[in-house]
Amino acid sequence: RLQRIRAALGDPMAYAIPTHITLLPPTEMPSDPGALTRVEDHLRGVARSEHPSTIRLRGTATFRPVSPVVFIALAEGIADCERLQRRVMSGPLARELEFPYHPHVTVAHHLPEEVMDRAYKDLSGYEASFEVRGFSLYEHGADGVWRPRRHFAFASVPPAAPPAGATATG
Repeated sequence: RLQRIRAALGDPMAYAIPTHITLLPPTEMPSDPGALTRVEDHLRGVARSEHPSTIRLRGTATFRPVSPVVFIALAEGIADCERLQRRVMSGPLARELEFPYHPHVTVAHHLPEEVMDRAYKDLSGYEASFEVRGFSLYEHGADGVWRPRRHFAFASVPPAAPPAGATATG
């Protein structure tokens, strides 16, 4: 739904950039043939140790005047996104960010001010929630379109706590 809204606002990138919450900004991969394998192994390990959580989107916010972006804000799930983002951006993906991490869903980017204002106002009552069960690695094509390369599913069941007084052996 948000992708269609972004397209209706006239954003030419609406169908080239799937609706998402960024964990890792666009990152060039080294030419080393094993680099992508190391990254995918790292992401697989992160995903295997995570568990499903809920994201609730509510209302609009903006990064203007610093960046010409209007977005849907997270009302629930921020801490889970921040934890996941820190874990993703470790190991072979460790790097400094230009801006502090702020999970969000972009709905208008680099559009005329009146369109940005309309998006901000018209979507102010937007609400949605969904369960997050994993994340995907996207590849930027020569045609400018971001396409999923691989999905990394979270562990399906949170670890059970041992009963009170129980001891673990191994």
